Amino acid sequence: MKPAPFEYFRPTSVEEAVALLAEHEDAKPLAGGQSLVPMLNFRLARPAALVDLGGIDELAGIRVDDGALVVGAMTRQWDLEHSPEALPLLREALAHVGHTATRCRGTVGGSLVHADPTAELPVCALALGAELVTSRRRIPAEEFFLSVFTTALDPDELLVEIRFPTPVGPTAFLEHSHRHGDFAVVCVARSGERIAVGGVGPTPVLWDGGAIDPVGDLFAPAGYKRDVARALLEQAAAA
Repeated sequence: MKPAPFEYFRPTSVEEAVALLAEHEDAKPLAGGQSLVPMLNFRLARPAALVDLGGIDELAGIRVDDGALVVGAMTRQWDLEHSPEALPLLREALAHVGHTATRCRGTVGGSLVHADPTAELPVCALALGAELVTSRRRIPAEEFFLSVFTTALDPDELLVEIRFPTPVGPTAFLEHSHRHGDFAVVCVARSGERIAVGGVGPTPVLWDGGAIDPVGDLFAPAGYKRDVARALLEQAAAA
């Protein structure tokens, strides 16, 4: 199937992209396209316009600043995975994201904004206490993910960069999926005393040490997810 008709724009600055999103009421930013393009082809998404962020050089890059790893939203996942500056937790998690071809095209910011509750990067952002810097404000990871495929971003707001604090204490990333490269049934990320769990609800959640009450989905029923989450949490806590 082919996507529904849409207008296409390729801005060269954040300001131009934000202006296009504000001008076109039903516009979608296009990052790596690993999630959006299939949705377009199946007509699950029918935006009137696409704003391609691939021409905005300022949105990509990796640097260390004031004790935090700062990653541009358009940084390719493969580039972060193989960067000498990458946090070990992020490197571990990215190895589970799809396959090499997926990571060579997919972006760090695109995965976070897509907000799939089974994805690896959102659960890492929550565990690390990341700060998501947009074209107009800074949003803590705890406030960024609102529901399935839904974030706190306004329609004319862009994610510019992500600030991942350097962990204090042990880190670990654990995931169970049916096959390597598949979406996670359950995944767990630990950064010091913060442990986050993905795949158990509409958003990743911080574990408070209590029982996990997952929601079943296409990947597994709730009871199976509960058992997997318990096992992964025990391993993460013992890391």
